[in-house]
Amino acid sequence: MTATGAPAFLALAPAMANALTRWLEVEAAARDRSDHTITAYRADLLAFLAFLGGHHGQAATPKALAGLRQTDMRAFAAAERARGLGARSLARRQSAVRSFLRWISDREGHDLSAALSTRSPKYTRSLPRPLTPGQARDTLQMVAAGHDTPWVAARDVAVLTLLWGCGLRISEALGLNGGDWPFRDSLTITGKGGRQRHVPVLPVARDAVAGYLAQCPWQPAPGQPLFRGVRGGRLSASVTEATMRNARAALGLPPTATPHALRHSFATHLLAAGGDLRTIQELLGHASLSTTQVYTGVDDAHLMAVYHAAHPRG
Repeated sequence: MTATGAPAFLALAPAMANALTRWLEVEAAARDRSDHTITAYRADLLAFLAFLGGHHGQAATPKALAGLRQTDMRAFAAAERARGLGARSLARRQSAVRSFLRWISDREGHDLSAALSTRSPKYTRSLPRPLTPGQARDTLQMVAAGHDTPWVAARDVAVLTLLWGCGLRISEALGLNGGDWPFRDSLTITGKGGRQRHVPVLPVARDAVAGYLAQCPWQPAPGQPLFRGVRGGRLSASVTEATMRNARAALGLPPTATPHALRHSFATHLLAAGGDLRTIQELLGHASLSTTQVYTGVDDAHLMAVYHAAHPRG
């Protein structure tokens, strides 16, 4: 067993192991999945294929998947729930399994429509909890005073300012390179699914990065990370998360005050200042407006108020 509770990868039939490896490679390359997502997908599929092995009494193979039925998928879901998997985690796991089955059905010529028609469990999507403007400012001030090495403190402030001031994902901020500096009026960001968007850069964000670079031991260079760790490599998300964790502990903020909460705060504060959801959707890089609605905690009543205020009348 692995740390995730899934059987070891080597327990798979060779043909299935090869198919799984190939699918994960396609997901990583063609769909621009993050390393974290690929790791989660691998665990999801290992759990599913291990279940099939026990359910049918033999290791699953790509050809054997042709016989999958709704009853198999329902049995898998029941087994996962019995292990204590929550509705949200199960829905994500089933989504990964369906994606793999669609891919392998195309490759092997299987008709898996029956298995693919199984619905995922419904769950209540938890709303994000953004920081108030005052909490966000206090956080940046605490981070500025939170490290004995001045350039490291300036670096941490610069990264968090980009999350709050530009709505960047932490991976997008830490993925910036020296060639991206100096910032112009906007940054071209490549987000999830390879979607590009233009994000305006506020003077406060530009000034924060300039303040960091003025103290950083390494000068920005094309192809080299803009934000560096203490040894010169690319700054890791875990370091930024630890910085935020220390700041929220000092300020008495809840556990939901994470780096990603600053991105939530960007959207929510922009909406409160009169920004429209469609523009915020574009700035965040969301593929769906419904995602932005949930992201900002906007309810249907607010949407209808915006609609009635803006819709042209004849």
